[in-house]
Amino acid sequence: MDFQLTEEQQAFATSVRRFAEAHLKDGALARAHDPHFPFETAKLLAEQGLLGIPFDPEDGGQGGTLMDAVIAIEQVAAVCPRSADIVQAGNFGPIRTFVEYATPEQKARFLPDLLAGRSCISLGMSEPDAGSAATELKTSATADGDDYLINGSKVFGTHSPDAAVYLVYVRFGPGVGGIGSVLIERGTPGFTVGKPTAFMSGEQWSQLYFESCRIPAANVLLGLGGFKKQISGFNVERLGNSARSLALGRHAFNLAREHALIRMQFGRPLCEFQGLQWKFADMALKLESAQLLLYRAASITEGLPSPYQTAIAKLACNQAGFEVANEAVQIMGGLGYSQESLAEYCMRRTRGWMIAGGSTEILKNRIAEDVFERRFDQRGSVARAAE
Repeated sequence: MDFQLTEEQQAFATSVRRFAEAHLKDGALARAHDPHFPFETAKLLAEQGLLGIPFDPEDGGQGGTLMDAVIAIEQVAAVCPRSADIVQAGNFGPIRTFVEYATPEQKARFLPDLLAGRSCISLGMSEPDAGSAATELKTSATADGDDYLINGSKVFGTHSPDAAVYLVYVRFGPGVGGIGSVLIERGTPGFTVGKPTAFMSGEQWSQLYFESCRIPAANVLLGLGGFKKQISGFNVERLGNSARSLALGRHAFNLAREHALIRMQFGRPLCEFQGLQWKFADMALKLESAQLLLYRAASITEGLPSPYQTAIAKLACNQAGFEVANEAVQIMGGLGYSQESLAEYCMRRTRGWMIAGGSTEILKNRIAEDVFERRFDQRGSVARAAE
């Protein structure tokens, strides 16, 4: 069993790191504190072939693997944490679900701009009353001739203030089998993008409102019975979330390591204090352990990774990323807590990923199902009766 990157993967990692050092190092701090989607940087990453890495060439992709996309996130984040968000958006998340299930006509309409970094796609999944309980969504799609009328609202969508197209989970009918998804373009009558609101990380989101928003049937991505397919695509998104969590934790770790080597206290560098040595040993253990779980999930050669492998990888990476970034801030003291350092940014971002893309509690539920080889229904008796 080989735990090392292949020669080809190592060469790819080296080339991405060199590109990031040359083009993304300058301005990394400024990008971290700009809440808007960095389209100019996205175009630069697209030119380098870092968007659409695991997609087929006929779809405009690079024909690579999920592991290649994870490597790209890691190497970009090592230099510019904010730019890793773009690599995530161009390889995982809603774009992955879109590429998996879109019709040729839908791909022709949207993929060229998405993979060129000229536009971005946002997911409309969570609702004011349906977050982790995704199957309880209320946003509806009602047939009206050859069109559908969309009514409802969505919250917390990544890149929602800047997106050009939205992949929106909707209810065509009752029950889980009635859930599917549609594509709604910005500017469609009846669709309003609300005022941006900031997360603790500084990243912004906008509430989405649909009031008799009319879309053609050609904008249906997955109709009745599409929920399970959507969740399988969403499951892959967790690898991108995991990779960023771990990569930002490692970025903060490296900042703290450099600080401990040169920062003098009581006449000697911080790294000579045993208390800090033990902190770094614990941090390294968490990073390396989570790395192996992430690579296991991302190293599949066919199909999609199992829900169990992605859940346990995301849980490990979420916890390791945040805990390491949090310790890095503590080690760096006032500098780490200051926005003049990326350490505090990494801490704030990794904290959010313990919620986004499946909270750590939901992940533990999913892992337990695999452990006991049975499903645990989290809904109460009233909700089951209504179903």
